[in-house]
Amino acid sequence: MFNDIGPLELVTLIVLAVLVFGPDKLPKLIQDVTRTIRKIREFSDSAKSDIRSELGPEFKDFEFEDLNPKTFLRKQLENDDLGLQEIRSGFDLKREMTDLTDSVNGHGAAVPAAPQASSAGRIDMTKRPDMTKRPDTPAPDERPPFDADAT
Repeated sequence: MFNDIGPLELVTLIVLAVLVFGPDKLPKLIQDVTRTIRKIREFSDSAKSDIRSELGPEFKDFEFEDLNPKTFLRKQLENDDLGLQEIRSGFDLKREMTDLTDSVNGHGAAVPAAPQASSAGRIDMTKRPDMTKRPDTPAPDERPPFDADAT
């Protein structure tokens, strides 16, 4: 719970507590807080045991931490009954991404482009389409397109 509190912050909290509550009331306050925390834990444990007893023997292995969706998914994915380990080991995301970027950028094994017809009617497989984004420049006397919904 307090894993991210550093030593300087802890000293600051102690000094602040002494200043606010005073050195004579601070031990009683600490006892009251620890007693309250202990009662809350006892209440929580008794509620868990009551729920387990009411559910019956079928749910004797039931853990309340499994109700957290992250924990539930982690347990189910670690279970090897589904064969997910084979799928994970056969799939290399970094290699797939480098192959994809190489094919998009034209490096390595090239993906064949869409065939284009030449003037003689034959299909030219060597030409690649121009995929760069360049704005179309309208003719000097041509008006830009009008979009009624955009205005």
